[in-house]
Amino acid sequence: MTIIIEPVAAGLTFTEGPRWYKSALWFSDFYTQSVYRLDQNNKLTQVVKVPGRPSGLGWTVKGELLVVSMLSRELLRFDGRQFYQVADLSPFVTGDCNDMVVAQNGDAYIGNFGFDFTTQKPKAAVLVRVDNRGNVSVVAEDMMFPNGSAILNRGKTLVVAESFGKKLSAFDIAEDGSLGGRRVWADLGEFSPDGISVDAVGGIWVATPMANQVMRVEEGGNISHRITLKKNPYACAVGGDDGEFLYICTSNAANEDECMAKKNAGIDRVDLRRFL
Repeated sequence: MTIIIEPVAAGLTFTEGPRWYKSALWFSDFYTQSVYRLDQNNKLTQVVKVPGRPSGLGWTVKGELLVVSMLSRELLRFDGRQFYQVADLSPFVTGDCNDMVVAQNGDAYIGNFGFDFTTQKPKAAVLVRVDNRGNVSVVAEDMMFPNGSAILNRGKTLVVAESFGKKLSAFDIAEDGSLGGRRVWADLGEFSPDGISVDAVGGIWVATPMANQVMRVEEGGNISHRITLKKNPYACAVGGDDGEFLYICTSNAANEDECMAKKNAGIDRVDLRRFL
């Protein structure tokens, strides 16, 4: 099968946190501290600049943008004019905050690095929940770099990529938003997962930057499809109003100086109708 990888956005610094919302792809660009919107005609619009570096994105039940501010370790709400702090995460986390998934009721599940890349060795982190009233609680511990996340089974299952654990971990979501029934959804062996996204038939697309691949993983660990890229894929999102596309965040640089100098990050798109 010939896989056509279509570049749809370029000239960015480090793209992350992609989400499909209201007929457009939304994503963060780390080092310009910006959230962007890419419409179905590939028109790119800067939505807002975010203090503290944006990462995970989501929306409240009223449709207001939620943004994880990595360095200030807080969850922010943007009403179209200004930011408001939803929650200060710094008392709960031990590293910079990163990806997030928001449930239909507005509850947000947020990961963090768990350690300082520049001074510490990897150590376990927590996953936090911010409910739709702004209350923060730790809902999972001993996670090895909780990263990309997705909600499956009509809101009943949360899956989180543990980058240093090289696995996808699943939890049952209780009615009160707490998590239980922790289990390995997929052991990825040698692969370190970053961003993830669930497709229309329940498979999870996993960005594996060190392997230059995005792979489709089924529960239990079977890898049904692979897409190999020329640049490192750090995150992905199933998009299109019918879930017909996979959008992939790519970059060949990681540290801020190199990313700002090269500006070679972007968004690629693959037609999933060739696969499913």
